[in-house]
Amino acid sequence: MKPFLLAFFVILSLFTYSQDYSITSPDHRLNLRFSISKEGTPVYELQLGGKTVMGKSRLGISIKDDPGFSKGLVVTGVDSSYKDGNWNTVWGEEKTIRNNYKELSVNLRQISGKKLQMRIVFRLFNAGLGFRYEFPAQPSLQYFIVTDEFTQFNLGADHKAFWIPGDYDTNEYPYTESRLSEVDAMARGNATEISTRTVFAKNGVQTPLMMKSASGLYFNIHEAALREYPAMDLLVDAPGGFILTTKLVPDAFGNKAYKKAPSQTPWRVVNVSDKATDILASRIILNLNEPCVIANTSWIKPQKFVGVWWEMHVGKATWDYAGTQSASTALAYELKPTGKHGANTANVKRYIDFAAKNGIDGVLVEGWNTGWEDWFGKWKEDVFDFVTPYPDFNVSELHEYAKSKGVKIIMHHETSGAVTSYERWMDTAFRFMKNNGYDAVKTGYVGRIIPRGEWHDGAWMVEHYLRVVKKAASYQIMVDAHESVRLTGLQRTYPNWMASEAARGNEFNAWSIGNPPAHETILPFTRLMGGPMDYTPGIFETQMKIYDSAKKEMVHTTLAKQLALYVTMYSPIQMAADLPENYERYPDAFQFIKDVAVDWDSTVYLAAEPGDYLTIARKKRNGADWFIGAITDENPRSSAIKLDFLPTGKNYEAIIYQDGKNANWETNPKEYQISRQKVNRASVIQLRLAPGGGTAIQLKAL
Repeated sequence: MKPFLLAFFVILSLFTYSQDYSITSPDHRLNLRFSISKEGTPVYELQLGGKTVMGKSRLGISIKDDPGFSKGLVVTGVDSSYKDGNWNTVWGEEKTIRNNYKELSVNLRQISGKKLQMRIVFRLFNAGLGFRYEFPAQPSLQYFIVTDEFTQFNLGADHKAFWIPGDYDTNEYPYTESRLSEVDAMARGNATEISTRTVFAKNGVQTPLMMKSASGLYFNIHEAALREYPAMDLLVDAPGGFILTTKLVPDAFGNKAYKKAPSQTPWRVVNVSDKATDILASRIILNLNEPCVIANTSWIKPQKFVGVWWEMHVGKATWDYAGTQSASTALAYELKPTGKHGANTANVKRYIDFAAKNGIDGVLVEGWNTGWEDWFGKWKEDVFDFVTPYPDFNVSELHEYAKSKGVKIIMHHETSGAVTSYERWMDTAFRFMKNNGYDAVKTGYVGRIIPRGEWHDGAWMVEHYLRVVKKAASYQIMVDAHESVRLTGLQRTYPNWMASEAARGNEFNAWSIGNPPAHETILPFTRLMGGPMDYTPGIFETQMKIYDSAKKEMVHTTLAKQLALYVTMYSPIQMAADLPENYERYPDAFQFIKDVAVDWDSTVYLAAEPGDYLTIARKKRNGADWFIGAITDENPRSSAIKLDFLPTGKNYEAIIYQDGKNANWETNPKEYQISRQKVNRASVIQLRLAPGGGTAIQLKAL
């Protein structure tokens, strides 16, 4: 045993009877202290460099028909360990990730009653803290119901926060930037745009929650390895000292989770640093998830795709074959076509041709199957059967055509919230996919959940999303889930879970007030902390009046920023979301989308400030080229980026796609310019970002 570890164990043993225990991070900057209050309540504190990050914060779990684990507890033992190792990703922002932490495991027992046992496990990394509750096997605790969780994050100050309301059913909100004290007054107002059915607790916000203190300290709170448990929201107790308390999404009976010992909760994660870039670079959430359980991952392939999708959002085509005129018609062959149906054989072939010509891997097709005439908001089962195409969509012909072009069609399964129906269809639907050459599926959960009383972010649905991923893996199918719970790093364990939406995506710009220019500078600090997002970037025709002169909606970015998003908004499956004809009008800009990678060897965060700006460099996996993305909010910015992350002795050609001199997201979004220069690790590139703009750079190895 190493000397410092021996000393570490001795210190812990000395503290055993004082009920006060502490560990430091491997770099000694973070300190965690655990104690038991006079009432027998578990408490933790967190410090960074001697300064308080989290003041005394309560811990605990309540279970039905029992006092639970929130007070009346005693420490019965303490274990500790040290971990430092590396693991390789199947795909990701890095090829290799270091997993380095110190662990403190505290065994607790009820003083009276059944004397049930629980363990709290803390893992302290250089970048922050992860902890969870574990329930060992014991005679008096086999099947049990979690009714609440009392985990607190005692911030002690009115931090600036980037938040969305703690809605149980949707994540599709624009982010609010405000003080924590302002959350209560603003939360419900922000909910009105999404749904009149919005349900969340007063003062509730979702995780991941990004914050910044007045002293310049950055905090991010989320969770890891969410399984058999509801998603975690947070209640903001501003008057009581700025304490955030866990709020779990309930089921129809108000219960939170149904457990069987031995089991555990998800990890609660706090990332903290005095640098915003460190928050983005943290891999705590991935490290807290279990290793990959899929033995053969050769069929899991990061990719780019186009699709029959954006044309429906801009009103050029429809998902449904017949339109409202035949909404009551029962049989598909009786439907009278409107002539605007997007998923017809000829149109899909056009997308396949475009993909093949430009080296794009896949074509997503939405609206191919019957049921779209009568699906939205109906709250009924068996709207879609996932195997019956519309009359103008020839499955076998398109299968052969795509195969001849070296392109894969991506399946779309919209469930309309009828989850029990989808689970009955899954095997049949996945067999249909494999028989017809589909290797990936985009799932959707628009609408109220069936079974009634369940929420998109409740424990039953959390397990459903995972059941889909597991079932898909058995058929060697990749999954891109929309309207799902936000990711928590489970893509490490199940790497066929390629991405999720679970946030306000690019499509909102086509038919709503849209996403403000700051939106994409916030998402990497919030939604993307848990995993990749299918944001659907690459919109070149940003003004919707092109499709309908009466429309005022627009995409709130410049064209150059849409290119930069392929680097800043990480996903192993990236959509070139615009119409093929729009890309054909700007072939020189489209070249970046053709060239940019979707899987990476390494990532360097060059500059960042949530809500303001972001600059990221990434090296192509198993390649020599680097790509850089820089974006800003509504404010123009100029900066200089050093290329000292490049290897010594290597030269590159920098191909720079940037905003034109007069570019502006609102008045002149499509002005851009492309320049080239020779660079190496001693070089500096000057960036000029327009309002709502960005820069995309390819560093091509020479």
